[in-house]
Amino acid sequence: MNYALTFVSIFFSYFVFSQDTLKKDSSVLMENVIISYRAISITPNTFQNITKREIDEKSIGQEPSFLLSSTPSVTNYSDAGSGNGYSYFRMRGIDQTRINITLDGVPLNEPEDQGAYFSNYPDLFNSISSIQIQRGVGTSKNGVSSYGGSIQLFSPNSSDSNYTSVGLSYGSFNSLRVFGEYNSGVKKNKSFYARLSQVYSDGYKYHSSNNSQSAYLSGTISHKRSFFKINALFGQQKNQLAWIGVDDSLISIDRRTNANSTENDVFLQSLISIQNTLTLTKNSKIQSSVYHTFLKGNYDFDLNNFLGLSSTDELYNYAFLSNLAGFYSNYLYSKKNLNWISGIHANHYQRSHTGSERSLGKLYENKGLKNEFSAFSKLEYNSKFFVYFVDVQFRHTNFDYKGTAKFEKLNWNFLNPKAGVTFKMNSRSNIFLSLGKTSREPTRNDLFYGNDDLPADSLENGILKFTDPEEVIDVELGYRIQHKKFELNANLYYMDFKNEIVLDGKFGPNGIALTNKVDNSYRTGFELNVNYKLNSFFTFITNSTLNFSEVTQKSERFVPILTPRYIINQEVQFNLKKLILSTSIRYQSKSFIDYANTESVNEYVLLNARVSYNYKRFNFSAFINNILNSKYINQAYIDFDGRRKSFVQAPLNYSLSLNYTF
Repeated sequence: MNYALTFVSIFFSYFVFSQDTLKKDSSVLMENVIISYRAISITPNTFQNITKREIDEKSIGQEPSFLLSSTPSVTNYSDAGSGNGYSYFRMRGIDQTRINITLDGVPLNEPEDQGAYFSNYPDLFNSISSIQIQRGVGTSKNGVSSYGGSIQLFSPNSSDSNYTSVGLSYGSFNSLRVFGEYNSGVKKNKSFYARLSQVYSDGYKYHSSNNSQSAYLSGTISHKRSFFKINALFGQQKNQLAWIGVDDSLISIDRRTNANSTENDVFLQSLISIQNTLTLTKNSKIQSSVYHTFLKGNYDFDLNNFLGLSSTDELYNYAFLSNLAGFYSNYLYSKKNLNWISGIHANHYQRSHTGSERSLGKLYENKGLKNEFSAFSKLEYNSKFFVYFVDVQFRHTNFDYKGTAKFEKLNWNFLNPKAGVTFKMNSRSNIFLSLGKTSREPTRNDLFYGNDDLPADSLENGILKFTDPEEVIDVELGYRIQHKKFELNANLYYMDFKNEIVLDGKFGPNGIALTNKVDNSYRTGFELNVNYKLNSFFTFITNSTLNFSEVTQKSERFVPILTPRYIINQEVQFNLKKLILSTSIRYQSKSFIDYANTESVNEYVLLNARVSYNYKRFNFSAFINNILNSKYINQAYIDFDGRRKSFVQAPLNYSLSLNYTF
């Protein structure tokens, strides 16, 4: 870790001290690294882009799941009930451990549990130049399977003009964000970007605070035929935990009740990547990247409190130390109507797990090791009326374990084919059809029955729950139209699952929710995104979903948990020169929380508003959320004792923000 920090410091010093800070070299045009996995308007896939302008307008340091939830088929909730700290999202009812998340093609998911933790990189979206959400299997990606979809993040744009920005936000629950940002623009074939952020919130629930810091550094060097970019991302967060659901009887007395005791966590994470794009000929390029991710942290666990008993001095702690190193390289060929991309990706991951108890000391230590290799080839041919698309990926991954229990290395091999066709009705509209398949290996928690230390039998052989992968076949049919004032994206989807791994309502010894496999399941629905600019003043935006999903297990049929039938997001924007007024409303229908489909979280309506005003170099924004003061719950479960436990979300709350750019 120290060597990495030293390297980054030396590298960025070269950028800073070689810059001409007085004027911009406008004669040099620099392109950002080409990302090979991004879909475009004629690609036969279901996707949605979020621009830098949209991110800047809607993001004030809150957890990314809140911004993502304004797009079709995405639900979210927060542990603390507010916009900071741990929050989670699901896409088409599928949890985020099954969503592939990358930054410039670099995987952000932890390979063992396959989760991506935005909370470890607070205020990340402040530095993101754009986002692409692909729902369903989508195109081939690096890292974990795009089982339910993917979130692709793109680093700061080196071609942006020179600017310096500082910002301050304050809001309900003593929520505070302070940041400073600098972008040099392109000078003498180089650019440099830096951001520092501090985020704090007491949280809506009692003792659920979040205290986080982050830094983002990015620099580029351009030569005649070669382009280098380095990204360095650092984050640290300290949380008072609130991940246990609260009994409804306690919520009725005080909605701010936190079922966790005085448990805390602290995590430090860093990501460093070096990218290169080498132009071979006017028709071909090679894009490559090496990367390293470091994670260190721990969290407390009050077992007595979790079991509903009185807390004592007994307190468990689970600590982690992980390193992920990898690379990818893609060859891109483009000529006339043909685009061909082929690439490889490989990484090595190891994670140490240490369990201890306050008075007993260290109880165990073990290590998980995981390797991954993948290769893909993607061909796109553009004719007069049709675009033909073929994408085939081979992915191998293995998992090994070093601990007291005997363990035989597990290996999985997947062949993931995808194909599609787009019919170009005219220059502004098209219809597409795609068919894709992907598979996904179980997580460590799936394998270990939720244990952090693998249980063993009398012969010291490790006891595994199941090792079979899950599989999905995804069919997408969509229509796109784009005019100057009107943009529409509508699609139907059908996802057919085999051996789907789902929550089973049980909990492991560390309080982690357990999973099991079901025989058959499917998810199908309709998704709609509309952006209509009525005139120079009013814009109407709709992001809505109609979902039909079903699980079949031993001849019984039921609706998957946490998968609402209807989600409607409607926004109206009013623009008058430097003033923006926006009102948004969200309706989410009820969703079941148990597989008997007898318990559910109720439907709810959220009404939010924001105001933004630019005066010279100042920008003032005000956000008012949950104007109707809805007492809503959007996440719950049935605990091991048969009682319902829920996560309340914040009532009426606000945030004020002031930015100065020069």
